[in-house]
Order: sequence, then C-alpha cells, then structure tokens
Amino acid sequence: ILPFVSVNQILLLLLVLTVCAILYNKVHQVPSALKNETVDLESPEETEEEVPVVICAAAGRMGAAVAAISSIYSNTEANVLFYIVGLKTTIPHIRKWIENSKLKEIKFKVVEFNPMVLKGKIRQDASRPELLQPLNFVRFYLPLLIQKHEKVIYLDDDVIVQGDIQELYDTKLAPGHAAAFSDDCDLPSTHEMIRSVGMQNTYMGFLDYRKQAIRDLGISPSTCSFNPGVIVANMTEWKHQRITKQLEKWMQRNVEENLYSSTLGGGVATSPMLIVFHGKYSSINPMWHIRHLGWSPDARYSEQFLQEAKLLHWNGRYKPWDYPSVHTDLWENWFIPDPSGRFKLTRPDS
Repeated sequence: ILPFVSVNQILLLLLVLTVCAILYNKVHQVPSALKNETVDLESPEETEEEVPVVICAAAGRMGAAVAAISSIYSNTEANVLFYIVGLKTTIPHIRKWIENSKLKEIKFKVVEFNPMVLKGKIRQDASRPELLQPLNFVRFYLPLLIQKHEKVIYLDDDVIVQGDIQELYDTKLAPGHAAAFSDDCDLPSTHEMIRSVGMQNTYMGFLDYRKQAIRDLGISPSTCSFNPGVIVANMTEWKHQRITKQLEKWMQRNVEENLYSSTLGGGVATSPMLIVFHGKYSSINPMWHIRHLGWSPDARYSEQFLQEAKLLHWNGRYKPWDYPSVHTDLWENWFIPDPSGRFKLTRPDS
C-alpha cells in the first residue's frame, strides 16, 4: 500500500507544480502581441512597407533619372527604395552623381542590366534608333531584376512626380492582373493635345494590321492603347503568367515578320506589351500619368492642369533637358547638376 500512496503523492505534486507554472506565466509574462507592438514603436522603419521604384539610368540621359528620383523623394514620406538600372559602363557615373549630391540620403540599389538577354530579339529600325536602346526593355524583365517584392513601380526616366508616390503604389490591381497602366483614351484633357499633334492612341498606331499574325489576334485596330512608361506591377502574377516569356515571343516574331517596328508608333517596347496585356490589366488614375509633353515643341497644356497633375511624362522626341522642348521649368525644378560636369542641359544660350 505504501508504494502506491507514494506514487499518487508524486503525481499530485507534479500536477500542483504544473498549475503553478501556468499561473506564473499568466501573471508575469508579456503577451506576444504586446511585445510586437513594443518593437514596432521602437523601430518603425524596420516594419514600414517599402515602396520599390525602378528607374533606368541610360548614358546621355542620366540627368533625367536624377530629376525623376529627386521629384519622388521630395514629395513623399514613404519608405522608397530606388532600383536604379544601368549598363556596366554607366553604373559608376550614376552612383557618383547620387552619392555626391543631396540625393545621398535616398535608399537605393544599383542593378546592372545585361543587354545579351536581348540578342536576336530586336529588329533594327533606323527611323527611331533611340527606341532600340537596351534599357528600354528593362520593364520586360522586372522579376529577374527585382527579387523580393510582391509589388513594384516602374517609371520611365523622362517623368516628374508631383504627388506622393505612395498613392500610386496603392493602386489596386484586379485579381489575375499582372500590371496596371494608364489608358491613352482615359483623360478628356489630353484629347485635344493628341488631335493637335496627330498622335495615335489606338492599336492601329502600333501594330501593322496588314500582317496576318496581327489580324489573327482578333484585336480591333480602334482599341485604345495604353502607355507602359508608368507601370504598377504584381510580381507574383507576372511570374505565374510567364509575362516575360510572352513578351520575348512577340519580340522574336517581330524580328522574323516585322509586325510593328515600321509602324507609326515606332513602339518596339510598347507593341509587345499591347499584345500581351490586351484586356488583362488594371487602370492607373489618369492624373498619375499626364503624357505627351515631349510630343511637340509647340503644343502646351494649361499651367493649371499641369499643377494638378500627379505625374508628368515627356514621352516623345522633345525632352525637357534638350532644346526645343516645352514646360521645361517644371522639369528643372527637380534637376540636380552633374557633379562630374559630363551631363549638361541643352538650352538656347548654351
């Protein structure tokens, strides 16, 4: 009998000790949720969501990238991480420019783009050779260049951001959409500009409908085009849908069949995107992409309209760092001179 009683006593003692331990933890330990809140309060920058922005720094127009970055950084409190994409020969220049100017405070990573990925995929077009620069195709390869982000903003270098970039980042993408763009028909204020300079804003201006491969797509030539100079992209969907592979397929078909290089739009980077994303993209607020400022050296928007715009884009031949161009004052507000003196603005008195 004695050993049996001893076992019962031991078991009872163990039970009492377990209950005491649980009660002690309840009273003295800090709840895990409160612990997390304490960490957040002490170092909010560690948990604040990054806003990744991809901009290219091309030789001969690095001042454009600098002005774009300057405008974004100056107009937001968001935790922006700039991915500055360049070729091997240009990377030291852009890095020095940033580190030796007031932009030295920004968070940035320099990413080298290898133009060999484009070998055999670009058809030469003498009418618009500037459109064949390798960095024009960086937007095709976003998931290969930017690894850790679910959502990314891509911007052409010839833009100025006047709004808070967080607002653009918060653009909602519909389920199954890999990207959001601005429609070329979305803003009545721009229609007069388009008519005055004879610019195309439909698929007819980018694809050669004389080619059977284009007609087989079943896309009406009067379908409104979109501009891929501003993109909000979902990297998970982009990879899942193999968007890069689809774009490369149409680049290679164009090399073989000349489906769009010689058409009015000259859009060797735009045209594949129009095909791949047709009917499968979300919309960006039109005030976040006011375009065509570089389409004519004479046609101008009203100053009031431009002041209300969140993003200005000098797409076209007439860039604000060159001459002639329009609305250059809005661009120069954000330009930072090149410490090395290699990049200079072209002005009438220069």
